[in-house]
Amino acid sequence: MNLDTQSLQPIINFIWTVADDVLINKYLENQYQDVILPMTVLRRLDLALEPTKDQVLKTHKEFKSKIDNLLGLLTSKEHGSGLAFYNTSPYTMKKLLDDPKNIDSNFEDYLNGFSENVQDIISKFKFRNQLETLENGGITFSLIEKFCNPKIELRPEKISPMAMGYMFEDLIRRFNEKTNAAAGRHFTPREIIELMTHLVYLPVKDQIQNGTFLVYDPCAGSGAMLTQSKKYATNPDGEIKSKATFHLYGQENTGEMYATCKSDMLLKNEDPDKIKFGSTLSEYGFDPNLKFNFMLTNPPYGTSWKQDIENLNVGTGKKVEINDRRFNLPIKNFKGELEETCLTSRSNDGQLMFMLHMLSKMKDPKDGGSRIASIHNGSALFTGDAGSGESGIRQYILENDLLECIIQLPNDMFYNTGIATYIWILSNVKEEKRKGKVQLINASSKEIFSQNMRKPLGDKRVELKPNHIIDIQNLYFEFEENKYSKIFDNEDFGFYQITTHQPEIDGKGNIVKDSKGKPKSDKELKDSENVPLKENIDDYFAREVLPFAENAWYDKKKMKVGYHIPFTKYFYEYEPLRNLEQIEKDIMALENETDGLLKEIVS
Repeated sequence: MNLDTQSLQPIINFIWTVADDVLINKYLENQYQDVILPMTVLRRLDLALEPTKDQVLKTHKEFKSKIDNLLGLLTSKEHGSGLAFYNTSPYTMKKLLDDPKNIDSNFEDYLNGFSENVQDIISKFKFRNQLETLENGGITFSLIEKFCNPKIELRPEKISPMAMGYMFEDLIRRFNEKTNAAAGRHFTPREIIELMTHLVYLPVKDQIQNGTFLVYDPCAGSGAMLTQSKKYATNPDGEIKSKATFHLYGQENTGEMYATCKSDMLLKNEDPDKIKFGSTLSEYGFDPNLKFNFMLTNPPYGTSWKQDIENLNVGTGKKVEINDRRFNLPIKNFKGELEETCLTSRSNDGQLMFMLHMLSKMKDPKDGGSRIASIHNGSALFTGDAGSGESGIRQYILENDLLECIIQLPNDMFYNTGIATYIWILSNVKEEKRKGKVQLINASSKEIFSQNMRKPLGDKRVELKPNHIIDIQNLYFEFEENKYSKIFDNEDFGFYQITTHQPEIDGKGNIVKDSKGKPKSDKELKDSENVPLKENIDDYFAREVLPFAENAWYDKKKMKVGYHIPFTKYFYEYEPLRNLEQIEKDIMALENETDGLLKEIVS
């Protein structure tokens, strides 16, 4: 599964030059991708259809007046393309260059010749909107000629879907950087996908040798997680060698990425109808009762889902009310009673909502259950106080014993962010030793678990090599406590949040009492304490509060349950400050190294 990304750079660089050579002065810089990305996909489809072009045209001519629906014939191996799509136009991109005077009308005819599933791709790219600009600028011929250059090798047998996804991500990253635009989402490096697939499939490799399995990505992007996970599981030379059937499902709400994903599904002979367009949270595209065996995703984090909230909200007041069963779940109150609660994260970050969505799509354990791998940033671990939606989501996950492991990756792993990232592994069919437990793996050390890249790609400066992936997965499988692996009970992450009060004191130093004769709480001194679930609250209060505020009390009827995972706290290593002798020694050494330098500069 390893991808030599450096070998793709010449192709990416050539495609990148098309914008400067052809589109300059005809398009604004922030519009270049509206042409370059769809043309890259169309050329790839064009090359895939080239070998069977004559056969498709012959079948179409013979049967178009006899049969209403030619889809079956035109996609068959015997009479058509042998792929899930076709083109009935007499043109290929190369043939378009034979008639320069009519290239604009011929190019439109060429686009119209594609099957309906490709028309959807062209539509999502909004590519037809560009045809008038191309014609008026007189650059249609030059554009097509560039993409027919042998230097752009886009044949499916030469460039895998994983490589294609990488190329698109790199191009989009470059476009965003050129226009100072925020990328908005975090594309997943190939080696992280490899690590995720290992952790999802290897623990159950004996159970997936035969049968049928459904794989799902609710934030599909270019589709690389889907195609690569299937390739890993079914590769006859791989570790699993499964002979089972894997169906790939995905949803994506960005037009260009949806189009890219769907085009590669077509080229891989996967069912393109299993890739849906629209927001997963408010426009879920599949049967609500459909469940999946495996789910892998990298949801957008730090990204607003406000529009989804507006689409889902049925309330009329300030409080968000959502009837959708995916987001209404039973969690325990401080009395230990289950209460159905609408769990919604804050509107500026919807990453945990995708987690809830995936939990709702898990198969029942009696049907084999499900495994999930999902990438998140640090806020998913701790953002949100007790009683918040984020805390409630973590509470549901942990109280239902769904979380197996969280792995912190090295920083600078992603193309457009250098922040800390974590892989969450969840399952509702935990093996016995993991039941009631959560493993935290700290693989953040760049020196131990990654390697510097020869040339950074945006913010991506480090990468995982095969030995790093093995080292990390070994920590997972060994399931032992050491410097990089810690094991906890689910309850270790939970706490009761209590509000502490201290009495108001009057000018004479007396406690002010209310009409019932009880001490009146001083609003300025009101505070809160987080009491670990495993501790007795009264014992904690007597030990941690009363020695410092002897008249304090807490309201036993107004407590909340919260959950957070303070990952860095568990792996913090104290580094003592250097003593004065060490500092003095270093200063003297520096002085010796620079002895005479000042004199040289002055003279």
